[in-house]
Amino acid sequence: MSDMVHDDVPTTRTGRNSRRGGGAEARRARRQSGGSAHLRYITRNIPLYEVLSEEGLAIIERNADTLLEEIGIEFRDDEEALALWREAGAQVDGTRVRFPRGLVRELLKTAPSEFIQHARNPERSVQIGGKATVFAPVYGPPFVRNLDEGRRYARLEDFQNFVKLAYTAPAIHHSGGTVCEPVDVPVAKRHLDMVYSHVRYSDKPFMGSVTHPDRAADSVAMAKLVFGDQFVDSNCVLINLINVNSPMVFDATMVGALKVYARAGQACVVSPFILSGAMSPVTVAGTLTQILAEASVGMAFAQLCRPGAPVVFGTFASSISMQSGAPTFGTPEPSLVLYGAAQLARRLGVPFRSGGSLCASKVPDAQAAHESTQTLIPTLYAGVNFALHSAGWLEGGLVSSYEKFVMDCDQLAMMQRFAEGVDLSENGQAMDAIGEVGPGSHYLGCAHTQANFETAFYRSTIADNNSFEQWLADGSQDAVQRANTLYKRWLADYEAPALDPAIDEALQDFIARKKADLPDGIE
Repeated sequence: MSDMVHDDVPTTRTGRNSRRGGGAEARRARRQSGGSAHLRYITRNIPLYEVLSEEGLAIIERNADTLLEEIGIEFRDDEEALALWREAGAQVDGTRVRFPRGLVRELLKTAPSEFIQHARNPERSVQIGGKATVFAPVYGPPFVRNLDEGRRYARLEDFQNFVKLAYTAPAIHHSGGTVCEPVDVPVAKRHLDMVYSHVRYSDKPFMGSVTHPDRAADSVAMAKLVFGDQFVDSNCVLINLINVNSPMVFDATMVGALKVYARAGQACVVSPFILSGAMSPVTVAGTLTQILAEASVGMAFAQLCRPGAPVVFGTFASSISMQSGAPTFGTPEPSLVLYGAAQLARRLGVPFRSGGSLCASKVPDAQAAHESTQTLIPTLYAGVNFALHSAGWLEGGLVSSYEKFVMDCDQLAMMQRFAEGVDLSENGQAMDAIGEVGPGSHYLGCAHTQANFETAFYRSTIADNNSFEQWLADGSQDAVQRANTLYKRWLADYEAPALDPAIDEALQDFIARKKADLPDGIE
């Protein structure tokens, strides 16, 4: 995620005010305006970190099989789903479904181990699975926050702004889904504006609506207007978040949306939503057992709808404060769950979703930074394939923060650089530099340094590394103030990607006709 620009020459810090020249200033402004080239999704060149042994994995898998066979999973208010499970060989008792050992894993054999989600700009298409990691923005908050206005309800303009920021950010590979909830648009209609915003203001891949099966169908219909019916039927152009109502319940809304997307050949992230101690056991192993059971059943159900439908093993796992019940982030136990679930997904042979930049802090402060880092680093090391909530998440997911969005993007760029691993090319070995400098000299002016200084080291878009005097001269700003300036610059410099006028007209006509038939109330 990074082609970072450096100053013309390395300099030694002094106490003097050493303002850079115009060329360096211009490059810095270009970098901070989002002018860096868009970065391809990560292909990891670093090893995975695994916390469970073969014996540990076998224990979790055996316990999950026991859960599925003896306790079962509820499929509520969906007779078709129950009929499909009964036909597949499961035991159905009312809304409770119990699964013979091996049934779920057998069904999952038709699920692809990796797939491409196509963007309307083919250069922005992403691989989901394998050694790929895709960063997507925050998802779902009803509130937004910035330094100027504080915390308030999100509007459609905010939704459009976050889509534009995600498009501008080189380290964001995906436009995401509900980057905030635009509460100024009626519930029954806002999905149309959200999907349209992803298409109109970005050309990166995006997510569809899951809040009602009809809204899922509208998302597929709009995707067909963009990509064409035949292409959509044969390729993945939408990825969608299907949350399990943990513990061990699939409700009609999520099952209905899953059926729509799976039958259309579109990807479903089946993701138990876990607050350990409330929605799963307090232990890591117990939580992993439940997650594996819930996610594998949802993914297998997608195969009943359409064999070969792309699925992603997902999990959102947080601990809670045992004093207040509030979710906590950046703590050790959810990281262990993340690492373990990633291993279980690889054993199933399906892509994995988890992680992001999660925090409970109310503002983008040190707590937010520490907690987000403690989620983001495991995201990379565990081998997460699709990382939702990678930028902008605040207040336990209630807030999309403008400043934290660009601060998180800076960290994502660092992760992408780190994931490249060690360069062992001839240039990376730098033997010519070592030979040129020799003992007792320095590398500042050698040919190798001059040839590599622009890309040798990652340079943050947010951090201030100047002298104290320079920091004073620049206004004594902290990181949040610098992020406030940066996100505004990104929006001011934003230029929309081209969209075929005929496609735009067709989308707007579809939206107008749909809105005319939908209620304005809260439904």
